Amino acid sequence: MATFKHISSKNADYGAAEQYLTFEHDEFTMKPTLDENGRLILREDYRIATLNCGGEDFAVACMRSNLRYGKNQKREDVKSHHYIISFDPRDAADNGLTVDQAQVLGEEFCRKQFPGHQAIVCTHPDGHNHSGNIHVHIVINSLRIAEVPFLPYMDRPADTRAGCKHRCTDAAMEYFKAEVMELCHRENLYSNRPFAWQQEPHYRA
Repeated sequence: MATFKHISSKNADYGAAEQYLTFEHDEFTMKPTLDENGRLILREDYRIATLNCGGEDFAVACMRSNLRYGKNQKREDVKSHHYIISFDPRDAADNGLTVDQAQVLGEEFCRKQFPGHQAIVCTHPDGHNHSGNIHVHIVINSLRIAEVPFLPYMDRPADTRAGCKHRCTDAAMEYFKAEVMELCHRENLYSNRPFAWQQEPHYRA
């Protein structure tokens, strides 16, 4: 079945996220893979889109908003949140899941769960050690740039306000995992009930 994970980052270089998504990296050291001339190697296959960036580069849009609201200026501030939806490796062969379809689903998930956040959504066709699982990376600026409705995983009024920051709580993660399961069920992909998450093998992106 699909898995869902979260990584928070204090890295102020928002461009590093896009570089990781679009260029080859060593999955263990997380360092860029270089060719014989010392140049970055572009990933062979991926889909990518930005949301709520106003036509600007993701990094530029995030830094501009941070300055506007006076947020994410300290070293200890969480600058971004990285979520990964890893579909079951069997979904491509058994259920016809494609990279293009996964990208559409990832963008839908991002719009629904992280409204008001600048985001970059990128889909890769393969996972760690060529496990064959199509997976979607969703990276959002921790700062919210627009007021949004109160969503089920939120528990504070500030969670809806522009100029405030996203919080990934335990309750939020459980909600997101359940939403991924519902998404997979709707699309006839391998899924399971939310409480079974810890009982299934995980596939690393």
